Amino acid sequence: MNVLVLGSGGREHALVWKLRESQMTEDIFCAPGNAGIAQIAECFPVDLSSPAEMLQLAEEIDADLTVVGPEAPLVAGVVDEFRRAGRQIIGPTKAAAQLEGSKIFAKEFMRRHGIPTARFDVADDFASGIKAIEEFGLPVVIKADGLAAGKGVVVARTREEAEKALDDFMLQKSLGKAGERVVIEECLVGEELSFIVLAGSRGWLPLVPSQDHKAAFDNDQGPNTGGMGAYSDDSILTDRMREEILKYIIEPTLAGMATDGMPYQGFLYCGLMMTSSGPKVLEYNVRLGDPEAQPIMMRLRSDLCEILLASLEGQLGAVGARWSPNPSVCVVLASKGYPGKFETGKVIRGIEAAESRGGVKIFHAGTVFRDGQLLTAGGRVLGVTAIAEDLPSTIEQAYIAVSKIHFEGMQYRRDIGAKGLRRLKLTREVHYQNNQAGDPPTA
Repeated sequence: MNVLVLGSGGREHALVWKLRESQMTEDIFCAPGNAGIAQIAECFPVDLSSPAEMLQLAEEIDADLTVVGPEAPLVAGVVDEFRRAGRQIIGPTKAAAQLEGSKIFAKEFMRRHGIPTARFDVADDFASGIKAIEEFGLPVVIKADGLAAGKGVVVARTREEAEKALDDFMLQKSLGKAGERVVIEECLVGEELSFIVLAGSRGWLPLVPSQDHKAAFDNDQGPNTGGMGAYSDDSILTDRMREEILKYIIEPTLAGMATDGMPYQGFLYCGLMMTSSGPKVLEYNVRLGDPEAQPIMMRLRSDLCEILLASLEGQLGAVGARWSPNPSVCVVLASKGYPGKFETGKVIRGIEAAESRGGVKIFHAGTVFRDGQLLTAGGRVLGVTAIAEDLPSTIEQAYIAVSKIHFEGMQYRRDIGAKGLRRLKLTREVHYQNNQAGDPPTA
């Protein structure tokens, strides 16, 4: 079958790479793609804000299945356009995509259906925003209502930071229409994680858990980005935590969308804060996360194409998914200055040497081939992804691979997966103390 993937980032490279492994895939296409994707799929230029243009491409190449990577085409209504034309596509409708397209829609949806989230207020102008900040106190979270490529959330710890965020969003229009209205909410305390499911016409399939690193610099310092790295490891969640997420967040979210007349199909990403009172939703995304998709795809052992088709045919329960028990880590290499102003056109070297190590895959994001050279073409450039038998080994493998790659101004975080290492250390210490106390061994 012919498969089309829409998008141009590291997430789309990971999807194309995994779909290429499928025995069901004959030809694979990507639009618009990047330099790495072009090595394993035929790429076409396309306007991701135009559902009609994307459908025209799908018809020209006779795509049997289309997989949507980023959020913009979904919010624009590409799924509705394809369904009207009778073409199979993975993703939610325009109405359902409001879960990501509008923070206000998402928060009001959660309140209406009793889904745990932070207390919030909506500000329609600067004055009401200031009033809400005074009511919530500090620290406070300020979120632009619309799509902002990961740059629409500010955790303000001082009054000055809060007022500047409001001024940037609402008065200076730094995010355009996306910041005309904002959500002001309490700052939750706990550990963040990403929990993603694939929802089908009947039933849904949970993916392995992952943890993103949104801040630009080590120790979660600096401005928020689209994501500077992620790792996936089963130890992120205990069985009890997983049950709570499924019972109190996933099930009521999908049931609520159906009740509201917007049945949800496609990947649903729940950005969660694991608080002392249980998991709470920070945000919804209506697609796979980026860079979470990279380590998740590294762990997937099943045929992705078969799983996606099963979701459309209501057969997810019969197909299921097999996962590697080994953890995986993705370190994002970014251009100097990202997520602010950055330069492009820098020569990239060392990818072949980095991938020569076993268990390492380099996923391209902002790259282009020009005049026989591989050049940077975006803020996030590469996702260096590794998988190994345990988390310390996986992190080591990833950073050894990082050391092989060079381009002018390359920046990256050096602590991807560090929270997982601390969790592992704590688990071992508790186990040791229990044994020292003479607790009986468990079966």
